[in-house]
Amino acid sequence: MKKNLFNLLALFLMFAVASPGSAEITSLRDRSIENDSSAPEIKPYIKDRPPIVRDYLQQPPLIPHKVEGYKVNIKHNKCLGCHSWSNYKAHNATKISQTHFESRDGAVMSNVSARRYFCQQCHVPQADARPLVENTFSPVEAMKIR
Repeated sequence: MKKNLFNLLALFLMFAVASPGSAEITSLRDRSIENDSSAPEIKPYIKDRPPIVRDYLQQPPLIPHKVEGYKVNIKHNKCLGCHSWSNYKAHNATKISQTHFESRDGAVMSNVSARRYFCQQCHVPQADARPLVENTFSPVEAMKIR
C-alpha cells in the first residue's frame, strides 16, 4: 500500500513539474534558457601542433593534441602511456617533470605524486579561441622570445 501511494505521489509530482504552466527557467544572466539561441561556438582544439609558448614562469604547458576519450582515473592514466619517463622516447613525447614525483612535503617519490596524477587539473588542450574576458596581461621581458 505504501509503495502504491509513493508511486502515485511521484507520478503526480512529475506531471506537476512538467506541466506547460510551470515557471520559465532563466539562466544566471537573466536570459530565458528555452529562448536562448546564442550558444557559444565550439572552438576546435589545435591538433598535434607545436605547443603554444608559455607566458609566465611555472605555467603548466598546454596539451598540443586531442584528449577526448583519455581514461584518467585512480587505476589508469592514459597520459602516462606516452609521457612517463620509461615511454616518452618511444612516443616522441615530452616527459613529465621531476616535480610530479614530489610529495607536498618535498619528499622525492618513485611514482607520480597523487596530487599530480590527474593531469587535466593543470594541463588543458590548447585551442584557437578568443579570450572570454578582456585581458591586458603581457609576459615579463625575460619570457619574451626574441
